[in-house]
Amino acid sequence: MVRLLVFLALLCLAGLGLAWFADQPGLVTLNLPRYHVETSLFYATLAVVVLAIVIAFLWGIIRFVFRIPSLVSLAKRARRREKGFAALSRGMVAVGSGDARAASRHAAEAHRLIGAEPLTRLLRAQAAQLAGDRAGAELAFKDMLDGSHTHALGLRGLHVEARRRGDHEAALDYAAQAHKHAALPWAGQAVLDDRAARGDWAGALAAVETNAAAKLIDKPAANRLRAVLKTAIAQERAEREPQAALALAQEATRLAPGLVPAAALNGRLTAAAGDYRRAARILETAYEKTPHPDLAAAYLRMRPGDSAADRLTRARGLARLAPNDPESRLTIARAALEARDFDSARAAVAPLLDPEAASGRPSVRACLLMADLEETQGAPGAVREWLARAARAPRDRAWIADGFVSDLWAPVSPAGKLDAFVWRTPEERLSAPDAPLPVAAAPALVGPSREAEDIVEPVPAIATTILAPLVVDAAPIPVSPKVDAPALPDIPPKPPDDPGAPPAAAKRSGFRLFS
Repeated sequence: MVRLLVFLALLCLAGLGLAWFADQPGLVTLNLPRYHVETSLFYATLAVVVLAIVIAFLWGIIRFVFRIPSLVSLAKRARRREKGFAALSRGMVAVGSGDARAASRHAAEAHRLIGAEPLTRLLRAQAAQLAGDRAGAELAFKDMLDGSHTHALGLRGLHVEARRRGDHEAALDYAAQAHKHAALPWAGQAVLDDRAARGDWAGALAAVETNAAAKLIDKPAANRLRAVLKTAIAQERAEREPQAALALAQEATRLAPGLVPAAALNGRLTAAAGDYRRAARILETAYEKTPHPDLAAAYLRMRPGDSAADRLTRARGLARLAPNDPESRLTIARAALEARDFDSARAAVAPLLDPEAASGRPSVRACLLMADLEETQGAPGAVREWLARAARAPRDRAWIADGFVSDLWAPVSPAGKLDAFVWRTPEERLSAPDAPLPVAAAPALVGPSREAEDIVEPVPAIATTILAPLVVDAAPIPVSPKVDAPALPDIPPKPPDDPGAPPAAAKRSGFRLFS
């Protein structure tokens, strides 16, 4: 409404101005050899305006006539470009749908119609990758290095292709170039993973600082990685430079209070330095958050001169921080067994053996602890029974990463991933093997299964004379009438006063709670 009023006002002013101009006296005379023209000022001005309009119109017609060839060429290029982008769109759809032939055809058509556009280069590379043409894909990605807009994309593609063919040196070189070119998350992570996989903790820590400064990772994630790497450095320097290792462990504990290895190392080194009160506080704080056998072991053995009874007292005090956790009961039971307080050991482990408990069955460590207890009290028959149950018992919590299970924490998983190990209970599925498996002592690190969550572990040698070999597999083996899976023999429990001695393969020096 305001614009309309303004327009009407301007129109009125223009009309008034023309009326005023028409009323002004004045005479314009034009003398030519044969013509003499006299008119008023208003009509003369009007004639000049009309003549200017006619001249402009004629000039436009002349320009259009002379520009007809260029306009035709421009229209042809526009149609060609439109067809090229249509081919490019169809090629992207073909890549997404997995049609390698159509993707290659549309990529060639798009390249022919619109040339070396960034998207046509990308389509050619993706079509070559989809068709399995690694050489063609690398050639397409190398062509991208010439353009400023596609340089980082070309380095990314070459990095991926180098990793696929197993050339880790070339992959790292491309990632380093991209990391220098721009702050790219994948490049920073690739450099960090490579240095961590090589055990270059100082270089990995420098890469973390660079990535954090470039805002590639947030502050909590950066602090966690710093704590993991500082813990790794402290573990390597603990024997040679305990003071420097203690400073690193303290920094790691401050950065990541929930990192169990850092807290355990910090408490152990602090106790070795003679500050038992501070060491106890560190370990108690960490144990309250995450009950872990490494924390319990460091807590019970802070003072080398403590007796077994003193360690039992400390175990009971530590268990008050997490009274409902099975780790607390196992800690008390093991300390009581070392103190030869058998009644306390049985009372501590009894809730873990209750069939109506939440777990349903006692874990491997609970069964082995009972076997140690029965062996100490001279009941070989009961020892064999508990060892048999241990071979079938559910696994205890362990460090798990990328399908690997380990008794010891490591900063890098066997697959080369930094800070991958998680403390949790492995998921197990039981099935009978097709053939007897070779028996060996359980390694500290177990190989990967077909699924990342499934754990494959050989049966401990101590139970091989009692049970047939047992496999924890990633998927159950289908039962068929043509396949006879070896069944587990029924082993009746022997009375505690059985005079028979355990088999030779079952002799051992005793199971330990802390590895």
